[in-house]
Amino acid sequence: MPRPNWARWQREDNDNYRLRQALATETGYDYVLIDCPPALNVLTINALVAANSVLIPLQCEYYALEGLTGLLETISRVRQSANPGLAIEGLLRTMYDKRNSLTREVSDQLTRHFGEKLFRTVIPRNIRLAEAPSYGKPVIDYEKNASAPGPSGAGRRDGGRCGPSTPAG
Repeated sequence: MPRPNWARWQREDNDNYRLRQALATETGYDYVLIDCPPALNVLTINALVAANSVLIPLQCEYYALEGLTGLLETISRVRQSANPGLAIEGLLRTMYDKRNSLTREVSDQLTRHFGEKLFRTVIPRNIRLAEAPSYGKPVIDYEKNASAPGPSGAGRRDGGRCGPSTPAG
């Protein structure tokens, strides 16, 4: 995940507030979810400046941990310069494959490092979700009878909170 150019970011400061300004005029919403690309660019900076909190989806893979370091650094800088109230709601493990030892190892590292900030719910890996784009089809058309597996632990009430991590599924 490339690091943002902080000097340029400071010069373009007004650009980084555009989303916040646009959202300030909206009313009637309890939540606004902003799905950012997996890159630390102007879109992500805009979202962090505008947000009250961040939910970090994270694949249980080595490179995702490296990217997480850059994201946490960026969140810290945004807090210092533009949005001191920005909170981290938690981390959500995605593409989780309990059969894969690397998945389990990364998950264990996340548990040790983030503890209560790691959601108990995990989103399992589904190969059909990965295959569909290579055939130029939406998942729903690629395999009409298949459904994406639900999140493991979704039956448990996280209550929007994080807690001791015990991946299932």
